[in-house]
Parts: sequence; C-alpha cells; structure tokens
Amino acid sequence: MGYTAAVNYLYGLQKHGIKLGLDNTVKLLFLSGNPQNYFSSVHIAGTNGKGSTSAIIASALQAAGFRTGLFTSPHLVSFTERIRVNNEDISESEVVSLAEEIRNKIQDSRFKMTPTFFEFVTAMGFLYFKRKNIDWAVVETGMGGRLDATNVLSPEASVITSINYDHSEFLGNTISAIAEEKAGIIKAGVPVITSAQERSVMDAIKKKTEEKNASLFIYGRDFSAAIKTENTSGSVFNYNGDSNFEDLVISLPGRHQVLNASLALKTIEVISQKSLPNTSRLTPDTIRAGLGNIKWQGRLEFISKEPPILIDGAHNPSASAVLAETLRKNFLPRYSRLILIIGIMADKDIEGIMKPLLPLADEIILTAPMYERAALPQRLAECAAEMGFTNIHLAPAVKEAIDMAIKLSAFSPQPSAKNSELILITGSFYTIGEAKEMLCGRGILSGLRETL
Repeated sequence: MGYTAAVNYLYGLQKHGIKLGLDNTVKLLFLSGNPQNYFSSVHIAGTNGKGSTSAIIASALQAAGFRTGLFTSPHLVSFTERIRVNNEDISESEVVSLAEEIRNKIQDSRFKMTPTFFEFVTAMGFLYFKRKNIDWAVVETGMGGRLDATNVLSPEASVITSINYDHSEFLGNTISAIAEEKAGIIKAGVPVITSAQERSVMDAIKKKTEEKNASLFIYGRDFSAAIKTENTSGSVFNYNGDSNFEDLVISLPGRHQVLNASLALKTIEVISQKSLPNTSRLTPDTIRAGLGNIKWQGRLEFISKEPPILIDGAHNPSASAVLAETLRKNFLPRYSRLILIIGIMADKDIEGIMKPLLPLADEIILTAPMYERAALPQRLAECAAEMGFTNIHLAPAVKEAIDMAIKLSAFSPQPSAKNSELILITGSFYTIGEAKEMLCGRGILSGLRETL
C-alpha cells in the first residue's frame, strides 16, 4: 500500500463514525505488540480544558528531561498535531507508514474487524510512542472515558477536568450520566486529580474512586491557586499544594487556564511522589520552565496582528461562557469594538453557545465551516433573531466571513493607523481551524477528522 492508498484508507475509516467500546482497540494494540505497556502515562478526561491541561503536563515533563509523548484530538489545522513527541508533530510520512503497517496487520490477522478512525489513530499514536522510546505519554480521551479507545492505558495518574453537557447522544442525557462515563477512566489504586465540580458530578467521581480504592485530589480542597495579575498574554499566580509556588507565569490567557495549570501541577506533584525512575527531576525550576514554555493552538490565540484576529474553540455553552468572561476581563478593555465571527455544528446547543457572546459584539457575522455537520448561517440567524439581535451579517463560508469582518472594521494597512477593533472567530474547532489554515498556511492531512 502506497501513500495514496494509505491516506484514502484513513479517510475511509471516518465513515464508520463513533462506536464506543474497547474491543477493537485491544485487538489493534495486540497486533502491534501492546505498545501502551512500554511507557508511563497520564490519562485525562473531561468536557473542557483537557487539551490545555494535557499540554501543560507534557511541557513540565519535557522540561524535566523526560522524553514525552502527547496524544490529543481533534486537530486544529494538521492531523499531525494529534501525535507529538517532545512537542514535535509526527511527520506526514510516518503517519502513512504506520497506517500501512497497521492496516496490513489487520488484513493478515485472524480478527475480522472494521475499526473506527479514532480507534485506528489511537493504535497509531501508541505504536509511534513506543518506537520513539518515550518515557511518558500524556493522553487525552477523545470522548467520554469508560468506553473511549484510549481507556486501555494503565496510567500513573488520572485527571478529570471540568465536566459539562456535551455529546449527550453518546454519553447520556444528564450531567450525572456524563460524569459516570468520564469517571470510567479511574483505575484501581491510581490517584485522581479533578477540578471542583457540581455536586452530582463530584458524587459520581467520588463513588468511582471509592470503588477503585483510588486517592482523590480536588481543586479548592487539596490544592488551589490565586491569580496575582492577568492580561491578554497570560497570568501570574501562586500555587498552593504539597509545595507552594509563588509568581508562576503561564503564557495562556484566561482564568480558566490557571485552573488547568493547577490541575497539571497537582498531577506532577502526585507522580513525583511515586517510586518511579527519575521523578526527582520534577523540581520547581523544571515546573516553572514547563509553564513558561507552554503554547496551545486555538485557545485565545492571535492569528493576525493587522488586523487583530483572535480565535478560540468555544464549542459548547460552558466554554462559551468562559470565553465571554475572559473577553470582558482581559480583551475588551483594550478594544473599542468587537466583530464576532461564529460558526457552530448543527447538533450543538446553538443558543447556549451564542448567548454569552452575542451581547459583547458590535457586529455579528454568522458563517459555516466546510463540513457536513455545520449549521447553516440562516439557522444561526434565526436563533440570534429570536434572542433579539439585529446586528447580524451572513457569510456562506469562513473566508467570506473574514473578508466581511475586515471590511466592517476600521482597519487600515497604513503603519501609522491605529486600529482599536478586535475580530474574534469562534464556535467550533472546525471554524477556527479553517480560519487558521487560511491565514497561517495549509495544513497536513487537515481533512482527517473523526465525527465529533
């Protein structure tokens, strides 16, 4: 199987959609020599903050001298973002080589199976980590936890970030049901680190830790943080846990990122206290270095300076509310007007996502990414009109939306001109991914997305 056949095979797997369960992943990993057994790992589930928390933990481990793998999803621009070692993406040729190798193993095996895209990519990631001789893998669930393909790991720590409503069609119609699925990553005797959660969520997490005899560390009870200063570049904060750190700097803006950093710091504390090789490397200096070096795409990220264009993947109501709070606190005081571009998937809570953001915008541009699940701009407009907003413009595609936003702004390309307007693109990772690809360069295998 050559390059074209391998890529076509990966694209073809996407038509199988989402099938929760571990059978296929267990078989794929068996055929690949069970690579997940060759490195230590941290496993992370939740609704919001998984990616940032994963990236912070990985950055701290790398700063301590560990060879560190990072497995996240979905990607923003390039498929290769999903699988990284020491913050370097897997290459396109390595993606194709692994796809060909694993597909051949399936065809030559006794197993009759048709893996989903995410199951196959999970096996690719773990095999790649083994081949690269990593020490640690930081692995984010794709969706849920209990039946997520990544839940074949035996981690040294499990992390559960903020849990809210999302993917109800797969995980359950109540917040407690969703929490039970997310808490399915908890393993016997493996410590759990979690953010403060609403009561029903915390009840589900506590119940599972008691069943599994796993220690539980809760933000606000066992560790905490206090923000000293914050702006559009990040925050300075103090951390209180087993160790106390003052004047830590995180280069990701927003109060929620301080919470994510605190979860990461507690996780580092927990694993450093285990009898594992070289964990003494996790010193205050390496922790500071890890926080200071962190970069994470698509989270309050400027993709243009002239005009200023900010992207954020607020794809559910809770993420949208956090984005709105951060805009009010850190960004809007610096700009006279906000031009909002928003594109949302049709199966999401459209009103819940738009409600916190539309009141902040002087101009609202409703658009749709090039994806079959995207809600049409007309549908978004109907919802916005029902909410009482009339400052609405429609753009059939993201490129047209960006062009319209620039025209609506007072931006001038002259060096002496002062621009005080901010363009924000949000609503879906598909939307912001297209925007970044258009403004910052073409992606690698950018269309390889699971149906999420």
